[in-house]
Amino acid sequence: MNFSETLCISSFLFLLPFSSCLSLNTITSNQPLNDGDLLISTPDKFALGFFSPANSRNRYVGIWYHKIHEQTIVWVANRDSPLNDTSGVLAIDSHGGLVIYGNKSRGSPHWSANVSVPAENNCMAKLLDVGNLVLFRNNSAQTLLWQSFDHPTNTMLPFMKLGLNRVTGLDRFLTSWKSAEDPGTGNNSFGFDPTGYPQWFLNQGGAPRWRLGSWTGRGWSGVPQMTPNFIFNFSFVNNQDELSITYGIRNESILSRMVLDESGTVYRSTWQEQNGRWLKFWSAPTETCDTYKLCGPNGICDPTNTDRFECTCLPGFDPKSPQDWYLRDGSGGCVKKQVLGRTCGNGEGFLKLEHVKVPDTSKTFVNMSRSLVSCEKECLKNCNCTAYASADLIGGIGCITWHGDLVDARTYPNAGQDFYLRVDSITLAQYSKSKSKNSSSISNIGKVGIALGSVALLFLIFLVVYWWPKKKEKEEQSKYLFDQSPSHISGKNDLVDATNSELPLFDIKTIAAATDNFSIDNKLGEGGFGSVYKGVFDGGKQIAVKRLSKHSGQGSEEFKNEVLLIAKLQHRNLVRILGCCVQGDEKMLIYEYLPNKSLDFFIFGICFVFLSCLLSSTKIDLFLYF
Repeated sequence: MNFSETLCISSFLFLLPFSSCLSLNTITSNQPLNDGDLLISTPDKFALGFFSPANSRNRYVGIWYHKIHEQTIVWVANRDSPLNDTSGVLAIDSHGGLVIYGNKSRGSPHWSANVSVPAENNCMAKLLDVGNLVLFRNNSAQTLLWQSFDHPTNTMLPFMKLGLNRVTGLDRFLTSWKSAEDPGTGNNSFGFDPTGYPQWFLNQGGAPRWRLGSWTGRGWSGVPQMTPNFIFNFSFVNNQDELSITYGIRNESILSRMVLDESGTVYRSTWQEQNGRWLKFWSAPTETCDTYKLCGPNGICDPTNTDRFECTCLPGFDPKSPQDWYLRDGSGGCVKKQVLGRTCGNGEGFLKLEHVKVPDTSKTFVNMSRSLVSCEKECLKNCNCTAYASADLIGGIGCITWHGDLVDARTYPNAGQDFYLRVDSITLAQYSKSKSKNSSSISNIGKVGIALGSVALLFLIFLVVYWWPKKKEKEEQSKYLFDQSPSHISGKNDLVDATNSELPLFDIKTIAAATDNFSIDNKLGEGGFGSVYKGVFDGGKQIAVKRLSKHSGQGSEEFKNEVLLIAKLQHRNLVRILGCCVQGDEKMLIYEYLPNKSLDFFIFGICFVFLSCLLSSTKIDLFLYF
């Protein structure tokens, strides 16, 4: 074997492991995508290929984020027709359509894009960097034949449209997976209801579970968080050709998606690269008031009523079944109050309710050319008109009118819109009076606040002009009570020579800490001068603190003279003074502590005890004698 043959064989063996995995830019009739190959978008944000969900051996064709280590599927082709082995092929058939074959023999396809064009047309499939798989006729115009964005699964990506094409009848909506292991069509769907004034619904088993609401010009009435901002922008189209919503990302480096998961929850999340995870921005339904028709006809849900039932009746209505409402079941809703002599237009008016998610608009009438003022007049003329609201909060135009029962209304603390409810004259007067009282109360509170503010200002002036200078003056007097500069010592200092002319001056914080803030448990006695407390410094030195009573007749001068006199009279048979404390109104003497009591106890105390015993025994003897 010569060198060239050896090199050829070595090259073949080296490339063999990679020959089964190819990265393609396009799929053509001559270049299919086999299981194990990848179709990469430019510049490689998304990838398309065969995959198996967690804990499953079934094979599906899907699209996922190419650069994220956590495989995140955003679209599945054959979600309801999986393959059970790795022999699958995604190809373009003889009719120009995309198909998935279960084996290389290309028998009956497992999935087809349902496209048929003349055989002579050269068709090509390409994955765009927005995550859209497109099939187009490879001519000068590159005519679009089919795209995955028109057939979404459970994920809405930026620049993808959801909604109805009124010309072709194509309806684009999300459907959940059956489970985390099965991407088949689940039980939950999320899309537009085009009747009345269009709105989004989350359906579960074909029945409404949550209503996203209608477009207000700023966002969706049922999701205050889903509004245009510095990251996202939204586009809503509602004309004779289409009804659609799409959103874009202002910064292309941000990866964001909206998902309908298998539990029936809709959420928006953004990829956080530094933590390697998807971060949720919002999800729904999350609150009790998100439940569709929770409070029944003519009821309104208020999530702030945490200590009471969330449901209440709209003004002018009473519970249809008071017993059910008492048991916190508002599904029966409310009925209009019976008012004697009530006739259409006789004193009726509209009550403004603020921060409201307007009721279900599927049976409403909309006139986008009418102003809010003319909307009120038109509704008042029609006795069947029960409420009205603006259709466009930004432009201030557009008139939505409700006729009949009002369903699925709720309130928000700081979101929603104004909603105008038709009520009788009595209800209108009651709520107007209540509003007036509230306004009056707010006004009174404001007056009281001004008065309190004035008093506080005067008090502050008093502190600055009078009290603070006096306080500083007292502090200076305390500081310079002795002519000599006092020696500040802590509890760890040794006993200072009492004959020294400088008497130590202790800080009140040190004394308070030593006596446990003059605890009653540390009190040794009380006399005319004041109270005496036992204390212990940090170093373990025991002291006795004589605290001058604030009601004592002694002043600073007398206190000073007494301290200096006691300091000069130090004797081994006299209790020694350690120092004093003078701060503000506090005046204290600090002595050494005598654990065995003083001499006066043994002189006078023992005599007193003996005399008490003598008198006690005498009383006993006299009692026995008589």
